Amino acid sequence: MEKSPKREMIGVEGKVLLDTLRRLHRRGATGNIKKLIGKTHPADLAWVFHSLTASEKNDIFQIIAQTETVAGFLSELDSSIMVDLVEDLSSSFMADIVTRMASDDAADLLEALPEEIAHDVRKHMGAADRIEVEELLKYDPQTAGGIMSPDFMYLDEDLTVEEAIQKVQKRSEEKEMVFYLYITHGDGQLAGVLSLRELLMHPMHRRLKNIMNNNVMSVTTDTDQEEVAHVVSQYNMLAVPVVDATFKLVGIVTVDDIIDVLREEATEDFLQMAGAGKEQEILLKPLHQKIMLRAPWLLASWVGGVGAMFIINSFEYELKQVLALAAFIPVIAGMGGNIATQSSTIIVRGLATGRVAMNQFFHVVGKEFAVGVVLGGLFGLLLGVLAFFNYSSPLYLGLVVGLSVFAVMVMAATLGAFIPLVLKRVNIDAAVATGPFITTAVDVLGILLYFYVAKFFLHI
Repeated sequence: MEKSPKREMIGVEGKVLLDTLRRLHRRGATGNIKKLIGKTHPADLAWVFHSLTASEKNDIFQIIAQTETVAGFLSELDSSIMVDLVEDLSSSFMADIVTRMASDDAADLLEALPEEIAHDVRKHMGAADRIEVEELLKYDPQTAGGIMSPDFMYLDEDLTVEEAIQKVQKRSEEKEMVFYLYITHGDGQLAGVLSLRELLMHPMHRRLKNIMNNNVMSVTTDTDQEEVAHVVSQYNMLAVPVVDATFKLVGIVTVDDIIDVLREEATEDFLQMAGAGKEQEILLKPLHQKIMLRAPWLLASWVGGVGAMFIINSFEYELKQVLALAAFIPVIAGMGGNIATQSSTIIVRGLATGRVAMNQFFHVVGKEFAVGVVLGGLFGLLLGVLAFFNYSSPLYLGLVVGLSVFAVMVMAATLGAFIPLVLKRVNIDAAVATGPFITTAVDVLGILLYFYVAKFFLHI
């Protein structure tokens, strides 16, 4: 009797699964846990696994390891948790698990394992599976070659529609994404693409080379995974073919892998923009590693703060003359830092999604400059009026505060757009420009600008 498909759980149902697993674990009901695992999607098991204690994880994984779910479950886990779980498993048992996984997932698992353990596991694998996985391990994991699947459907261009349909019927079960049929010629060179629907609509005697689409979008094995994600999202594709230097078709990257890439890249960018490093699994790290990852970024803020302190000290005489100047330092620094963060975040995200191109450099910077002028003028006027009515002396304090806010916000918005674009131009990750770096730089420059404006207009 065929098993019913496992349904994914989210939200409340996931919490129910967690509570049920814990209750069964406390009772030692191994048989019931196995039944529950058999009915649960591996992604849901991985989701609840994060909430278990160390001892619960160990015990429940020992049960999962005895089921057919183990391969799919390991594929869904964060690599740090996965490595901890499999360290005590025998190489032969691990080889059996890896063999049951999709080739790209198996390569990811072996990549995450310590080199010695991965080597022992590969030795226990069958020759065909080992060669396939080792072929993937040759590529950088952050490239198309590193995330592609070699299990794809391809057909020779000289086949007829009838012959192609027969091949699809025989081989489709073991292949990924058979909605796209890739057509090859010669020694496996990519020649075109054909959808399964298009194949079924043509007469049986027609040859594939006469009905295929020659204009096929592809990427190379060394294309960065972020660029692959951009291609798939830009052209609304379910999969993109991967070719080597000779244009030989070697694999495909499917949309489910692209979703993982987009999530990884977005997480990395957000962490960097917040000044928390770029380690995606930072929540799972030990305390000392969390501190080491975050300390360098906070050092940038500390240096900036010390710099601002020295600048304020250097204008001690001016502050003594007009004590009211000190009251507006937090507002000016805050407004500059906030608009800089907004601009840099918009540009970084635009670069990541392809909405911002490098040939738009001056247009993009000019646009953010204009935003700075409008917003700076608005908030400068508001703060200037407030200062004028709150402080009768000196007479021009409102003008000084208003002009300073205007100048600082224009400068901050422009820098917030300019710096990420410059970093991108020199092939440095633009996300590192945001967070502590830009806000700290803007704070220091903003305070300096504020005091020089005050010195000029108040003659102090």
